[in-house]
Amino acid sequence: MRARLALALTTALLPVALVAQGQPDVAVAYKATSERIISAATADKSAAWNTLARFTDYSGNRLSGSPALERGIDWLVAEMKKDGLENVHTEPAMVPHWVRGKESATLVQPRVANLPMLGLGGSIATPKGGITAPVMVVGSFDELTARAAEAKGKIVLFDVPFTNYGATVAYRSGGASAAAKVGALAALVRSVTPYSMRTPHTGAMNYDTTVAKIPTAAITVEDAMMIHRMVTRGEPVVVKLEMEAQTLPDVMSRNVMGEIRGSEKPDEIIAFGGHIDSWDVGQGAMDDGGGVIVAWEALKLMKKLGLKPKRTIRVVGWTNEENGSRGGRAYAEAHKNEVANHVLMIESDGGVFQPTQLGFSGSESGRAIMQQIAALVKSVGPVEIGASGGGADIGPMMQLGVPGVGFEVDGSRYFWFHHTDADTVDKLDPAEMQRCVAIMAVLSYIAADLPGKIGR
Repeated sequence: MRARLALALTTALLPVALVAQGQPDVAVAYKATSERIISAATADKSAAWNTLARFTDYSGNRLSGSPALERGIDWLVAEMKKDGLENVHTEPAMVPHWVRGKESATLVQPRVANLPMLGLGGSIATPKGGITAPVMVVGSFDELTARAAEAKGKIVLFDVPFTNYGATVAYRSGGASAAAKVGALAALVRSVTPYSMRTPHTGAMNYDTTVAKIPTAAITVEDAMMIHRMVTRGEPVVVKLEMEAQTLPDVMSRNVMGEIRGSEKPDEIIAFGGHIDSWDVGQGAMDDGGGVIVAWEALKLMKKLGLKPKRTIRVVGWTNEENGSRGGRAYAEAHKNEVANHVLMIESDGGVFQPTQLGFSGSESGRAIMQQIAALVKSVGPVEIGASGGGADIGPMMQLGVPGVGFEVDGSRYFWFHHTDADTVDKLDPAEMQRCVAIMAVLSYIAADLPGKIGR
């Protein structure tokens, strides 16, 4: 009861606190405009979904260094210009160039069977002719350490069930080097997902420079469990792994952006969007074409409604989030002399499902504004204000002091399709995407139109 009373008192005092800092009572000043934006966004049942479908059908998957990524960026530039966005342009970023090549995993004993697999991004190739070796199954790094003497000359399989992404992905990123330290020839990981239909999930991995590099790949949840059962029964399990992966020299890519220029303070900027690259499987619809498209559609909606905020709103498609985050760092480097004029950074990189939260990192006065914005969008939310917000692409600017918002959605199905061939636009709901557009438009417009900046 005391906690609820304290929250109610704090909320009641928000308008007074904002007015004292030269800001209006946001919930009153922007109520009518917010309702116009939400009404227009939700009246069009599928604009964002249709744009995303056109984009992903045209470009396909877009791994950094690939012609498909650059083709997709060219498409975005042309279409943003057609839509009348201002200052449409790209900015260079050098990115890694990892190429998968042909690959396969085959169960050799106790029977012969194909194992669907995806090499992990950054992995080296197997020797010509592949690696054929017995499989050792472990359920944790601690178990691998305890059984280190058994690992030499084997393929280590990390059969680790999904708990949460942060905990489970450690085996994808660090499994190869952990296995190499104990003499393994290669590493396999159970795909990082809570749900599977025998679909392997790729993603980035890292090598410890103090140990030998060994090839590493993901297999399906079902096959990891099957191999684990076989080994537990005492059956010898042998797998042949063949991979042609290679890392080529870095190549040039681009961040892409377009704007609505501010009417009074055009040099002050609200930047929002997602990353334009994806893994080399699926279409990168959830991860993260949708994040770019909903921001773009938010700008298109403002133009359609004739809204002209005081500050500039910039949609950004950052490049190379998946295997290097070079786009976010390149943006920060290119705009390091404009940090003081960046009012707010907003990132959407969790799929564009039902909106749930705006994670905010910034001042208490900024949080007060966010709480009032949340009240304005409750018809399409309800959206809570999280304790902190950010993302890989906006992180470099946030480190320089710019407040940041992480746009969060219902993630219950996100990791079902994440980094797989199944990341396609049909997994997304058009109505949910329009709610994302509505909230992104309201949030960015208010931040751009306030008399004063959101405090740092």
